[in-house]
Amino acid sequence: MRILTVFAIFALSGCAYHWGQHKRSIPGGYDQVSVPIFVNRTKESGIESFFTASIINEFERSGLARVKSKGDSQIVLEGRVEQIDYVDGTKVDKDDPGYEELPSGVVLTKEYRVIAKVFVQLRRRSDQKVVWSGEFDGERRYSAPQVTVEGSNTVNPLYNHVARRSTLKVLAKDLMAEAFDRITENF
Repeated sequence: MRILTVFAIFALSGCAYHWGQHKRSIPGGYDQVSVPIFVNRTKESGIESFFTASIINEFERSGLARVKSKGDSQIVLEGRVEQIDYVDGTKVDKDDPGYEELPSGVVLTKEYRVIAKVFVQLRRRSDQKVVWSGEFDGERRYSAPQVTVEGSNTVNPLYNHVARRSTLKVLAKDLMAEAFDRITENF
């Protein structure tokens, strides 16, 4: 009973804690945003569209702001894909169970890590003032192409390309969901 009383006092005391979901908004209360295609500063062509489409989808899904052309918007969301790295993940050699048949000195990569760094900012159109900015880092993994046919010593390079692109799309979606959440919290 004593715990319930203490809990009721905190709930009614008017402290900053609120029950349920708080109302989200864009800094400054704007409700019309334009999202030009992100700038791609990497050597990976075409990936800027993954990030641009993902953040537009977040705005459209939420209903917090309408995505408009630059001339009809109050603020502009500008983004830059700063860096994309591909790093070897798990590796195996002939000492690992199931890989005893590998020639001596051969090491196979079982997975790759895709690491991305993206910068996003909101700029007010009227005076070009930056009202919000943030940097987002993320990582995703995908399985490396594997040699599956006995006697074969090659793998499907198309698989690797498709796996990289698919992984980048998911990573872009994750990072832009995080960006949207950070843009719209506590305003």
